[in-house]
Amino acid sequence: MQHGHKHEHTYTPASLNRTFGIGIAVNLLFVAVEFIAGLYTHSMGLLSDAGHNLSDVASLVLAMLAFRLAGVRSNRRYTYGYKKSTVLVSLLNAVILLVAVGVIVAESIGKFFHPQPVEGGVIMAVAGAGILVNAFTAWLFRKDRARDINIKGAYLHMAADALVSAGVVVSGLAIVHTGRYIIDPVTGLVVAAVIVCSTWSLLQDSLRLSLDGVPRDIDRDEIRVLIRTIAEVKDVHHLHIWALSTTETALTAHIVIPDLSRMETVKSRIKRLLHDHAVSHITLEFETGETDCPDSSL
Repeated sequence: MQHGHKHEHTYTPASLNRTFGIGIAVNLLFVAVEFIAGLYTHSMGLLSDAGHNLSDVASLVLAMLAFRLAGVRSNRRYTYGYKKSTVLVSLLNAVILLVAVGVIVAESIGKFFHPQPVEGGVIMAVAGAGILVNAFTAWLFRKDRARDINIKGAYLHMAADALVSAGVVVSGLAIVHTGRYIIDPVTGLVVAAVIVCSTWSLLQDSLRLSLDGVPRDIDRDEIRVLIRTIAEVKDVHHLHIWALSTTETALTAHIVIPDLSRMETVKSRIKRLLHDHAVSHITLEFETGETDCPDSSL
């Protein structure tokens, strides 16, 4: 279990909105340039990368929307507000990327059977600009990437795109020197492989959180042991840990203590201990152990 304070909210909504806004604007402009260049040069490498970058723009827009929804106050129908939207968006973004992979693979395979001439020089120029754009956008999210899965996703996508653009530059150079246009669809397949590798952990984490699984950085057994380090606690069961959002974790548990008059003191100590381990929403039920509790093995 990682005991850092990665879930603390040191960034502000205003700074986060500004960061996303800059990233969206810069990448949208580059997508337009790359798409036009891809059509002009008949480059599958550029078109596939433009499609991927467009999906990243959509991901950034969705992530920014999710953060705004997460700030909406709770109401009678949504007692936790819309915090869970950040988890759903991270899952949707992962799915969008996998769909983009499918399109890239299909188009690249088609290029193997119907190769078309491409202009390596133009490819290198546009992809070179892509390295700068993607590296800059990744830098925008670098400092906060450990704080939230959506920010981590944005950072990973942009960093991977910078590497992909570097690969496209290499393929353009190879085409210029060898004249082998098959290098272009091969580059498309490499792009797809890089996207899958960078997206897989994001998909796993998003799916786990959307199913109310225990967040990756929290070990349920260690949490149980931690609670039992408090002298008055004799047992812990019905222990459930899940994500309210990509930045907030909730916990419920039944705590067995011999003297219920000590309940408030023990509760305060447990909450303080768990807050120090990135669990922010805590609900505890106290028992003396004199009566059987169904499913107390959980």
